[in-house]
Amino acid sequence: HVQLVESGGGLVQGGGSLRLSCVASGSFVSINVMGWYRQAPGKQRQLVATLTSRGTTNYSDSVKGRFTISRDGAKYTMYLQMNSLKPDDTAVYYCKVVVLLPTGFSRDYWGQGTQVTVSS
Repeated sequence: HVQLVESGGGLVQGGGSLRLSCVASGSFVSINVMGWYRQAPGKQRQLVATLTSRGTTNYSDSVKGRFTISRDGAKYTMYLQMNSLKPDDTAVYYCKVVVLLPTGFSRDYWGQGTQVTVSS
């Protein structure tokens, strides 16, 4: 079983910054991919950024240059540094990991979500 605990959301003024954290714990061999997704009211969940175990990053066009995904491998923690926030960034942010289980299979796990609200 794998658990993800997110923190760092909140209310911020437009142009401000927030840093989200996601800590993974449980029984797994490794984390192969870490990612952040978001879901705004009435919209589908969308990818924000991903980071592979090899260090490859991928960002949605809407956050490129403003958001940075990173990880602390020793602590199984990932971060999303969000700068120059806009009201359009308002959403519930979810972390997701793809882990290698002791069984040899890979599986996805999601965090519970953290609200980010950007005021204009």
